[in-house]
Amino acid sequence: MSENVKRGIFDWYFKSNLLIRILIGLILGAVVGLIAGESILWITPLGSIFVNLLKMIVMPVIVASLVVGAASISPAALGKVGIKIILFYIITSAFAVGMGLLMGNIFRPGAGLTLGSAADAAGKVLQQPKLVDTLIAIIPKNPFGALASGAVLPIIFFSVIFGIGISYLKLSSNPRIKKSGETLFSVFDGAAEVMYKMVRWVLQYAPIGVFALIAVVFAKQGAKVVGALGMVTLASFLGYILHVVIIYGIILLISRLSFLKFLRGAKAPMITAFVTRSSSGTLPVTMKDIDENLGVSKKIYSFTLPLGATINMDGTAIYQGVCALFIGFAIGMPLSFAQQITVILTAVLASIGTAGVPGAGAIMLLMVLNSVGLPVEAGTPVAAAYAMILGIDAILDMGRTSVNVTGDMVGTTLVAKSEKAIDMSKWK
Repeated sequence: MSENVKRGIFDWYFKSNLLIRILIGLILGAVVGLIAGESILWITPLGSIFVNLLKMIVMPVIVASLVVGAASISPAALGKVGIKIILFYIITSAFAVGMGLLMGNIFRPGAGLTLGSAADAAGKVLQQPKLVDTLIAIIPKNPFGALASGAVLPIIFFSVIFGIGISYLKLSSNPRIKKSGETLFSVFDGAAEVMYKMVRWVLQYAPIGVFALIAVVFAKQGAKVVGALGMVTLASFLGYILHVVIIYGIILLISRLSFLKFLRGAKAPMITAFVTRSSSGTLPVTMKDIDENLGVSKKIYSFTLPLGATINMDGTAIYQGVCALFIGFAIGMPLSFAQQITVILTAVLASIGTAGVPGAGAIMLLMVLNSVGLPVEAGTPVAAAYAMILGIDAILDMGRTSVNVTGDMVGTTLVAKSEKAIDMSKWK
């Protein structure tokens, strides 16, 4: 009887929408911080717990999800279609991060905040490696050492190569080797599922952590934080729109396909993705419309669309660029050119396996920040700026998911046209 009572007491929390709870935590934190001022700083440890929980899961998530993502792509089954679509996804993702960085440099979100001191910023800038050193360091001398030290790019590189190796083992004609590959895949697949479960558990604490972190930020910074978050939202959504219109529009134009007819045929998946914030959940609608409205052959979209829902994250890449620059400006350490190139490399490489992770954008942002020497440590200005982003993540997620799905459809249409597997009568 008492067990039922306890379960009922917390039903209102655990059964309510998580994103709404996080948004409520953001709003309450802002209000309490403004009203209470520095007398509320005693709740700082609650925010520190949340930061530590995030740091606990980020490296295992990277390894497990990227190994599974890379191992799921069969080299033998790829062929021309696979190579074309993967190249499309990688190249457009790089353009997307560049678009996000462009928007961030133009709007300079967070530039008015003073979360960190100038002295701290200067010290961190001096410690940044040269671009060529960053590129060389992508290949780890010791993967276990890189994992222990939290070096993101080397771990991403090793995990992808390791995953590709597993995919080859799974195709071996030798029964022993094939079984070994399948066993390894099952182990990492199980580990990935465990990590996704842990991510969901950690996110249950997110509303409390966000409340504490935001309350401390508003207690110290005041109402000017609101303008900074509005600028992040504006820069992100403008980046989303420009990427769709300019990058996708030009690609379709070069392929002699009408951009306006594409939008008419793709509007239902784009709207569904915006509302549901799930590329995978939108997949049935995407497949139906790309077949019926755009005339793409099933033999193309049955492979390229599920793959895109897993590895193509143009909208998320734009978000990474804007948010990384926001955090740099907010703590008084604008990202250098070399750091911005590192952001592009990290976001593109990480996109291979992290799309299926609940809260993928927030987890990817942790990777990006680590790669440019801005780890999210409890009690630091970086942690405070990160919490601000997490508070509006649901809003940003709507736009970036819609862009992700649109990119899947553009890439699929382009490949189908090149393979003469598209009904052009649908485009007249």
